Amino acid sequence: MSVPTVEVSDLSYTYPDKTPALLDVSLHVHVGERVALLGPNGAGKTTLVLHLNGILIPQQGSIRISGLPVARNDLLEVRRRVGVVFQDPDDQLFMPTVREDVSFGPMNLGMDGTELSNRVEEAMDAVGVADLADRPPAHLSFGQKRRVAIAGVLAMGPEIIVLDEPTSNLDPATRRELGGILADLGVTQLIVTHDLPFALEMCPRSVVLDEGRIVADAPTADLFTDGAFLAQHRLELPFGFDPALLP
Repeated sequence: MSVPTVEVSDLSYTYPDKTPALLDVSLHVHVGERVALLGPNGAGKTTLVLHLNGILIPQQGSIRISGLPVARNDLLEVRRRVGVVFQDPDDQLFMPTVREDVSFGPMNLGMDGTELSNRVEEAMDAVGVADLADRPPAHLSFGQKRRVAIAGVLAMGPEIIVLDEPTSNLDPATRRELGGILADLGVTQLIVTHDLPFALEMCPRSVVLDEGRIVADAPTADLFTDGAFLAQHRLELPFGFDPALLP
């Protein structure tokens, strides 16, 4: 078995107000997987994501990214390996043009010249925003901004991309286009979402968090055909959507 891209072992975390957020969470994500991270609001999903690139440091347990411990003295390399695409792309886009935004991360890693130009062009091409390179991100649609945010993460050469609610505020056509882009990226992905049909479409495997604990780690299709389990953990499929009828 290869070294997991993400290896979380017995992770627990309590906020300063004594609110427990994660309780003995253990999780492996391997190279090339696309895994959905599901759960009701307040389940601990965001807290887990913030641990993956060192925004939060484990109080108990450990996290390794391709074998590298998530620790304060390795945060620069951890954050290169783990690219996080936030729910609101405006939290990530702040440079005058798309090209400058996509260049920002690799430049801060010391990349320059032809290497930088090639990395940026490849990232923009991968998500279909090369034609927007000279436009201000503020003038783009929400869906375009999301693709630019993904390009900025890709340009860092990550080993895993974590996407927080990637389909929020997208119309059906843009949502479908985004799914196609993510499917073609060829990089390990952890997709945090309440969009259960999107999780079923994109992720063969799903991990469910509830009250800070992992309550399921199984094939997505199996979880979504278990109505009692979904109801117990406040996960709801859209009205009329029956995963058992899908190919």
